[in-house]
Parts: sequence; C-alpha cells; structure tokens
Amino acid sequence: MAACSVEELLAKAEQEEAEKLKSISVQKELELDFDIGNLLAYDRNRIESRDFRDKKKEDFLRSLARDNTQLLINEIWKHPTERVEEAIVAKLPEPTTRLPREKPPPKPRPPTKWEQFAKLKGIQKKKKTNLVWDETAKEWRRRWGYKRANDDTKDWLIEVPEKAGPNEDQFAKRVKAKNERVAKNELNRLKNIARAHKGKAPGVGLLPKAQQSKDELSRAVSVAKTSTASVGRFQESLSKEKPPKNTGKKRKFEPLIGDFSNEKQKQLELLQVIGSKTPKLDITKAVNKQMREEDREEAAAKHKKGGKKGRKGNMAAKGKGKGGKGKGRGKGGKAGGGGKKGKPGKH
Repeated sequence: MAACSVEELLAKAEQEEAEKLKSISVQKELELDFDIGNLLAYDRNRIESRDFRDKKKEDFLRSLARDNTQLLINEIWKHPTERVEEAIVAKLPEPTTRLPREKPPPKPRPPTKWEQFAKLKGIQKKKKTNLVWDETAKEWRRRWGYKRANDDTKDWLIEVPEKAGPNEDQFAKRVKAKNERVAKNELNRLKNIARAHKGKAPGVGLLPKAQQSKDELSRAVSVAKTSTASVGRFQESLSKEKPPKNTGKKRKFEPLIGDFSNEKQKQLELLQVIGSKTPKLDITKAVNKQMREEDREEAAAKHKKGGKKGRKGNMAAKGKGKGGKGKGRGKGGKAGGGGKKGKPGKH
C-alpha cells in the first residue's frame, strides 16, 4: 500500500509538471502571419464564443496569448543568430508593417549661421576630449564647468597690460568681458531661432525715438517689467494698462503613456466627424420651413379662389346689360316694323 501511494504521488507530480511545462509545438488550423521586424504575430483563426461561456475568460485569453507567443518565438529563432557577450541573439529583418504614430515626425532643424559658414568653408567639427591637463593643479580636470582646468576666474594676480590705465580694475574688466560674451551668444541663439521660424530677429535694445507708436510703448513697458529678477511676476500694473500682446503661450501635450481614456474619446469623436458624410438634421428648422411653405400655399390658394369669384361677378354683370340692350333692340325693331307696315298703307 505504501509503494502504491508513492507511485501515485510521483505520477501526479509528473503530470502537474507536464502541465506547467507545455510543449513548444503549437497546432493551429490557420498559420499565423508574422512581422518579425516589429515582433508582430497576427492570428486569423476563428474564436468560438462558447469558449467564453464554458471556460473562464481570463484562462482562455491567457492560454491563447501563450500559444501565439510560443509561435512567435519559434519564428524568431528560424533567423540567423550570433553571439554577443556570452549571449545568443537573433538578427531580426526589416519590419514590413507600417505602424502609425500619434504626432507628425519632427521637422529637421535648419542650420545655424555658423553651420552654413562651416559648410561653405569646409570646416569639419572635431570632438574635443572632456578632460584637459591642468598645469597649476598638475592633474586632469574637466574642460568646462565646475573645477575646470586653467580657470582664470580663480587667479589672485593679473598682469596689467602696458596700455591699460594704472587705476583700471582688471578683475572687473574680465568679468565684464565674460558677461558680454554670454550676452552675445544668447543673442545669436535667439537670432537662429527667429531665422528658423521665419520671424523677426530680436534687436540689440530699445532705441529711443522722437515719436513712439502705441505698440512700441507697450512693448517697452513689457520689456521693462520682465527685466526684473522675478520676470515681472510681482510688478504692479497701471489703472488703464492693457495686458501685452503676443507674449506667447506654452503648449501643453498629454503624456504618451498613461491613461488612454481621453485619447480614446478624442479619436472616437474624430472618427465620428469624418465618417458622418450626411449633414445633421435640424428638426426645429425643418418644421418651421414646412409650416412656412404650407402657409404660403394656403395664401396662394385663397388669392386664386378670390380672383375667380371676382371674374364670375363681372361676367354676370356684363350679361345682364347685354340682355337689356337686346330687349330694347327688339322693342325698337317691333316699332320700326309697325312703321314700315304703315307706310305702304298710306301709299
């Protein structure tokens, strides 16, 4: 009895292990369509609706996903392989399915003025190393940034040039030259952006004029406000001052990964607008139009009926007048006839 129970337990364990480790060969009625470049598998097999009723839906979908993934992996390993750092990888072919993207591809950045000049003169950009030997510290330091090599701002002694004044501050002169270089670089950067967007390049400053226009004065006020350390956030406005125009607004984009409910709703609304070829029917406008047409037809019918009655009355009046004339003529004829009859009697 003990031996039989052990054999039964071993057989049951083997069966459970076999269920966990399924075979890599999967049988399908119709073969799947693969796009290995995109790691895409398209299953055209028909799904029975009873599988959703008889079994649990989650178990059925999990089993279907497992089988299709197994077929995709089998198809991947049919391609040539190579070893990369103790790992065997497969060389994927070029993708054949064109996948849509939510936003248009970014446009190439137009070249700056220096890049155009370098291309014209054939100047090639050479990559500099990040570390430079510092003679003062006798060690390798970064070329730029904090604790850079050969930092002249840390000098405690500066040689005075021969043509310089004896009372001129060389340290302040060096700081001023650096600030001018930074301002010049910033101005060139703004000019490149304006040239790329085909806009107006910023000027060096606000030059005074004898008579300034309203727009120029408002621009001068806005520039003066935003020149503070808080960029005009705590500056008070005048009583009748209007907000500046063309200040620009920062565009906001929805995240690409996250809640897709809003994106789904927008796409459905867009498809509904595109798919509705027939115009929408305004019930109130259609009813009012129909009532106006009926009133117009009724008024036309009444006008036509009144015209016929008037013509009939005129015709009746004319008939009575003619009848009177006819009677008068008849009486006159009889009288004339009598006269004519009397004339021969006299003769």
